[in-house]
Amino acid sequence: MTQSLIKPALAFLGTQGQRCGTDRFELLAAIDETGTISAAAKKVGLSYKAAWDAVNALNNLFSAPLVVKQPGGKHGGGCRVTAEGRKALDAHRSLSHTLQTLLLELEKNLASKEITNFSASAFLGTPSMKTTARNHFRGTIRKITKGAVSAEICIQISPTNELIAIITNPSVDKLELAEGKEVYALIKASSPILMSAPVLMAENEGIRTSARNYLVGTVQYVDHGAVNAEVVIDLADGKTLTSIITEASAESLEIKEGQKICALIKSSHIILAVE
Repeated sequence: MTQSLIKPALAFLGTQGQRCGTDRFELLAAIDETGTISAAAKKVGLSYKAAWDAVNALNNLFSAPLVVKQPGGKHGGGCRVTAEGRKALDAHRSLSHTLQTLLLELEKNLASKEITNFSASAFLGTPSMKTTARNHFRGTIRKITKGAVSAEICIQISPTNELIAIITNPSVDKLELAEGKEVYALIKASSPILMSAPVLMAENEGIRTSARNYLVGTVQYVDHGAVNAEVVIDLADGKTLTSIITEASAESLEIKEGQKICALIKSSHIILAVE
């Protein structure tokens, strides 16, 4: 498997030198999802005290608090992410992927010694951040179908591959999405569900699933671990998809390099970002 030579790392810095990196944004997202510090801390692997320390650091770093305490509730109280906190989360997700895309372009040019083709102005104008999502796809919106609450976004990521994402209508308006506009699709490696060749049918014949995304490819690389296995799938057209599954599942599916395999991805598991 090709290893990246460039590992970007940027943290927001406060006036006193406080740092706010990806780990704290992961905590912020967990708080937004769970509504309590204790549940969020467990989700991201922090102690209760460490989580509160991180929240305090976040609130001190930004001009307005990102997390506030909330009385009442099932367990006697909790906390919530403020509007400013959600803005910070959205900015982090969008900027993270933008930088990663630019650095991949730089890395390719360095490898081929075509450095003069790299857009320095675009590179220097982008903040340096990381993203927890292993899969980043840049594509063009082919179709938008709006419903009462949510919208279905069809994104062409290559001549033979497209992704379907479901996001809320307010998010469509906020991102100013429109047919023909370029967009980034982020997918965590834990999201794809893998199916081996015996169940694959031509043109999806005989397969019924609630997952809107059905990507067929060839296993490019498998990294076996004690608990989990990382599977990289070649989707053709220069696109690859990384999936993390349990080692037991990898053994059960008998996954090996060169094997034809299918990845199912729910449309709600795709995060969209724009520049």
